[in-house]
Amino acid sequence: MTKATILILGGTQEARELAQVLAGQPAMNVITSLAGRTAVPHLPPGRIVQGGFGGIDGLVDFIADNHVTALIDATHPFAARMGMQAGLAADRAQVPLLRLERPAWTRQPDDRWDEVDDWDQAVIALKTNAQRILLAIGRQELAPFAGLDHLWFLIRSVERPDPMPPFSQCEFLAARGPFSVADETALLRAHAIDTIVCKNSGGTASAAKLVAARELGLRVVMLRRPARPVTETVTQIDQAVVWAIRVRSPAR
Repeated sequence: MTKATILILGGTQEARELAQVLAGQPAMNVITSLAGRTAVPHLPPGRIVQGGFGGIDGLVDFIADNHVTALIDATHPFAARMGMQAGLAADRAQVPLLRLERPAWTRQPDDRWDEVDDWDQAVIALKTNAQRILLAIGRQELAPFAGLDHLWFLIRSVERPDPMPPFSQCEFLAARGPFSVADETALLRAHAIDTIVCKNSGGTASAAKLVAARELGLRVVMLRRPARPVTETVTQIDQAVVWAIRVRSPAR
């Protein structure tokens, strides 16, 4: 039997776990694409492609050249550009597309969230009622906050920004989740944090900071998720496995 080839647009824990399961299916080849933003990524099983495809045309060509039979977009909830490219490429290549996306975090009764649509709104929100901020947004989008010279920032990301934006008052902490509530609480207290800035990434790896903020009564400035193409979407890995088995086709 000719194997089906599943292309996973990855970079998330869900993508790695999905690749692990699908790689164990005897009738499937698994290819995972990584954007290459992390120097030492956690690699899933199967073939790995790093660095992107060169836009929609490049992705369409890759699908054809590698006889990809189905596409699963399991990228980060904020990888909106890749999501748009996946939708257009799948349509042009005429292959089925599934979106695997972890559920968003939802506000709890004791949360003090200010939800914003972009970083400009977040900067405005920080100009009042904030002094010491945990900036937990990764290393790619720090620049909008560097002009807030009257504020102190604890910048946490997996890797150090290079170059580091010109913050006048900051400390950098290299760390990779998952984090425990106890550790997050200790971190927030040790640095006298009063505000957390983060994205609504969802999942469990970094949710502990929200629980700690709730228990300590801290403010959270939360970036809402961007819009993505309308496509079939699941939230659980086993649902994506069922989908992949269902659309599996031994012939092009």
